[in-house]
Amino acid sequence: MATKNTLVKIVPVCTFTFCLLTFALPAVSPAAAPSAAEQHPGSPSSSELRPAPSIQALAVAHDKTVYAGSFGMGIFRSDSHGESWVPVNAGLRDRFVLCLAVAADGAVYAGTLRGGVFRTKDGGRSWRAINDGLFRGQVKTLLIAHGAVYAGTGGGVYRLAEGGVWTLLTKGLDETVVQALVMTDDNTLFAGTAAKGVQRFKAHGSEWARMPSHGLKDHEGLIENFIRVLVAGRDRTLYAGTFDGGVFRSGDGGETWRPISRALPNDSIRGIIVGQGGLVVATGRGIFKSLNDGQQWMPLNAGLTELSIQALTPAGDGVFYAGTSVGAFRSEDGGRHWVNISDGLFEPPSATDK
Repeated sequence: MATKNTLVKIVPVCTFTFCLLTFALPAVSPAAAPSAAEQHPGSPSSSELRPAPSIQALAVAHDKTVYAGSFGMGIFRSDSHGESWVPVNAGLRDRFVLCLAVAADGAVYAGTLRGGVFRTKDGGRSWRAINDGLFRGQVKTLLIAHGAVYAGTGGGVYRLAEGGVWTLLTKGLDETVVQALVMTDDNTLFAGTAAKGVQRFKAHGSEWARMPSHGLKDHEGLIENFIRVLVAGRDRTLYAGTFDGGVFRSGDGGETWRPISRALPNDSIRGIIVGQGGLVVATGRGIFKSLNDGQQWMPLNAGLTELSIQALTPAGDGVFYAGTSVGAFRSEDGGRHWVNISDGLFEPPSATDK
């Protein structure tokens, strides 16, 4: 019998102070240890990483082709809304995929753990590294906006020039570990950092300006203002999802912030979707929706057999895709019900895929 979703106020039952990926990472020798900039929550850093059936990134092209990036098993493509998948890894030298982005012309960009950025122009049949001028560490987020490609890395923000060379946009940037990027309609670029909150790069500007941290406070002594997700809404509205401090909202272009997720049962935010139907957030304990700007939240977890959400993306017409630590799920009704679409994911690659 169908279950009716009822808007309820959820009382917090725990404080999620540190989010760990659900797979074990082997020890790393001192010689192979990453820099301090790379060692922060949410970014695996071992030199002997084990592949895991975890979907870290999802992207949907204009023709509804779905791309799923995994942790060590490469990228998978579905032409059937997730009903079936094929691995598309030829030329992808780093199979640990952290982020994906699709351009208007159908080109797909993949940010990886150690291999930089890769691009395909043929639906994943072949990938080519585009790393000229790029910091060769973790590429944590990719943004395609107004025809330009941006990369947030452990070494700052980069913009891809027409000639295929990356330009570092670092002047005035207080913190170079950038986990999230978003651009507003007026061409203002915002960066969410690991320790310095949200920073802003205005259109046609020459340097970054740190935004005020009003409302974004240190949480229980952990890394100050670790921003994991940034999303732009209407009328200068911004939403920031933090690593362990929930969701914050700004109604004035980042000048001031206020928390809107105190009723959520988990503070580790992995994704945010803003739309006319409300605000949907992905957390370490499932997916939740608010119809009143965070005053109350209702769970959207029917059919989800794994609640450790790693990625959440909309595909239009109420269709959502969610990546978890054990596979992928699809909803066709705005998140109210989910079906497992992991069949075909993580299968051993064929000889032509290697």
